[in-house]
Amino acid sequence: MAFRPEEDLTCLICQDIFKEPVVLSCSHSFCKDCLRSWWRKKPTRECPVCKRKSSRSDPPRNLALRNLCEAYVQQREQKTPEEQVCRVHSERLKLFCLTDQQPVCVVCRDSAAHTHHEVKPKEEATKGLKKKLCESLNPLKDRLRIVERFKENCEFTLDHIKTQSCHTANLIEKEFLKLHGFLSEQQEIRMRALKVEEELKTQRMKNKMAAVSREIEALSESIRATEEQLRALVAGERASSSD
Repeated sequence: MAFRPEEDLTCLICQDIFKEPVVLSCSHSFCKDCLRSWWRKKPTRECPVCKRKSSRSDPPRNLALRNLCEAYVQQREQKTPEEQVCRVHSERLKLFCLTDQQPVCVVCRDSAAHTHHEVKPKEEATKGLKKKLCESLNPLKDRLRIVERFKENCEFTLDHIKTQSCHTANLIEKEFLKLHGFLSEQQEIRMRALKVEEELKTQRMKNKMAAVSREIEALSESIRATEEQLRALVAGERASSSD
């Protein structure tokens, strides 16, 4: 039977093989107890991986994944002796040297190579190492949450800038339309006033021209009458001279 790599069978919260795995609507799976503990910190019931909110407070069990995990654990416990025995002493590797960070047997523990080294049972050391790893992940997770919040704030600010820009553009457009309407109205008013002024000045000038024409006509008539009188006098003088 072929199994998936161990990381595919590992809960991303506790970093251990799944125990009673449940699956969320986003298809991510977690240990049931791990997910409950996570949700106690996150009342919104979001997925620890993709942050998608779960619509159910009691996600269904992932039976297929549970069966795979149980089969994998059984296979791991039934590994061939070559994988679980010390190559030097041919004893089972039941211990773990924390100083050298490697599995050892009981003979290795008592040998000079591991004198004064801290040696613990392999299961206990594994749990301790996993606990330390989980603890070392906490600052990274906290940093990740801070960065994610910062990203959300940046996205919110970006949306706000775009919204504010659109609002300001609309205000500018409205103000210019209003100003354009005002200028058009003022143009119309001034053009009417100019037309009235033109008509008044034209009529005034026409009146003056009519008065001048009448005066010219009167002067011309006076000149004509005077010239006739002058011609009559000249003719009378000539007649007197001939007598």
